[in-house]
Amino acid sequence: MANHQLGRTLVVANPASHSGKGAQAAERVRRFFESYASVSTSFDMRLTEAPGHATELAREAAGMDTLIVLGGDGVIHESVEGLMGLGADARPRLAVIPMGSGNDFARTISASYNDPERSLAEILMGSKRSIDLGYVANDRGEASYFVETLSFGLDAAIAHDTTRRRANDTGQEGSLLFATSSVKIMSAGSKGYPSRLTIDAGEPSEQRSIILAVQNGPTYGGGFAVCPRANPTDGLLDICYNVKVPNVPHLLGLLGLARAGKHVHSRIIRTARARRIEVEFPEAEAPCQIDGEMLEGRRFQIEVVPHALDVMVPQACPW
Repeated sequence: MANHQLGRTLVVANPASHSGKGAQAAERVRRFFESYASVSTSFDMRLTEAPGHATELAREAAGMDTLIVLGGDGVIHESVEGLMGLGADARPRLAVIPMGSGNDFARTISASYNDPERSLAEILMGSKRSIDLGYVANDRGEASYFVETLSFGLDAAIAHDTTRRRANDTGQEGSLLFATSSVKIMSAGSKGYPSRLTIDAGEPSEQRSIILAVQNGPTYGGGFAVCPRANPTDGLLDICYNVKVPNVPHLLGLLGLARAGKHVHSRIIRTARARRIEVEFPEAEAPCQIDGEMLEGRRFQIEVVPHALDVMVPQACPW
């Protein structure tokens, strides 16, 4: 059935993911490992109980061969935080069973999502790749890794709104949830957030940020291709930012173009690639999100961590 064995395996599963369908998915994964003992030398499953719990549970995978994370981008982010707290020799490879609303990391590695049996098959028939991570430290002494995205401005405000609406059981998911929050937030208009951006060793540039996204993978918001050329194995982070403040109709038009990554051709949008980025908001904090979770601060030091983590990817993965 499999072309390799997963070895000592821990599954960290969020039972609340995908509107509560994660609990059923976790039980199906448990039955799979109990039925096919040959795919691992040992198996254990731990369920998350609260935000941040996945970070603690991932640390329990020290010395194991494989950590499988079942859940959305948020629990993947938390689990990676736990893994990166382990020494390189004790850190297992990561595999994911995506069960979420956005599933942007799954899109980055060309994995199936919200289908646990298919995800298991892709893990077993896949291969190991070493991926980069982003790392950010703020002026509050806090630091965190990110797998997919770090962004500031209206897009971060939208991410906060989708998180709130999802918690209130809006009934919407993925790109539809992101799009409806986007229309609500963008229709209110904005003059932007005064910011200072420094890319690698270049001269700082000042603008009023509507969008300032730093991406390790190409999408967020359930498939919006904000940095369509981003590749988590190239040793660089991709940046997308505005250099002018558009009016509301133009802003909503850019949202539509972003679904296919065509917004990058607009004269008000710039893109870049870098190893180090500095972002400062000299007047007041701007909304900020990291892999869909809130982050606060006014000054941020961001850098890429090349080849930071081994990940199991499907055969369809293009890199």
